[in-house]
Amino acid sequence: SLHDALPIFGPIMTNCYIVYDTDTKEAMVVDPAWDYPAIDKALTSHGLTLKFIFLTHGHADHIGALQELRQRKNVPVYVGAGDADLISNSHNNLSLFMGQAIECTSADHLVKDGDELTLGHLHFTVLETPGHTPGGLSLYGEGVVFSGDTLFRYSVGRTDLYGGSSKTLLHSLETKLMTLPDNTLVLPGHGPATSIGDERRGNPFLDGGW
Repeated sequence: SLHDALPIFGPIMTNCYIVYDTDTKEAMVVDPAWDYPAIDKALTSHGLTLKFIFLTHGHADHIGALQELRQRKNVPVYVGAGDADLISNSHNNLSLFMGQAIECTSADHLVKDGDELTLGHLHFTVLETPGHTPGGLSLYGEGVVFSGDTLFRYSVGRTDLYGGSSKTLLHSLETKLMTLPDNTLVLPGHGPATSIGDERRGNPFLDGGW
């Protein structure tokens, strides 16, 4: 079965998720935000083995602990091709403007729509959901979608940053996320969890409310 946990990190309150198979204790970290010691402590306290890191996108508030985590745990990093330059460029990933330049070496694996990631007995599918960033991804499986900054509870990601596009974001929402089952749990990059059904019915941006 699937389990995810971890508190909120950083000055922008970014959600970082640890996901693991309760049988094999294999884990992934989705968007390692700011606090390596807290991530390490959570992994250790649950007896988990980190297998890989998944980035929904390359903005600074989602990659603050990336370099330390990947080096100390010696695990691969998955990111969308369109965001490969974000993690290595402190201007494009906005960290330069937040007072601490973050530049990470390039990701190990560039993933694309439909790619499958396996974690123990858990299976996830990569969804390309650009708009907030050029290479934004969501990760769907086991009744859950990690939506990054594409979809929030009754809101959507901003599109006025480097490489953003409201038209592209809306297309991602309509053709990818809104095709998922209504009971899919949405775990976003910021703020509380929601469901696809709740967003389909109540999200004003899905009804042209831009």
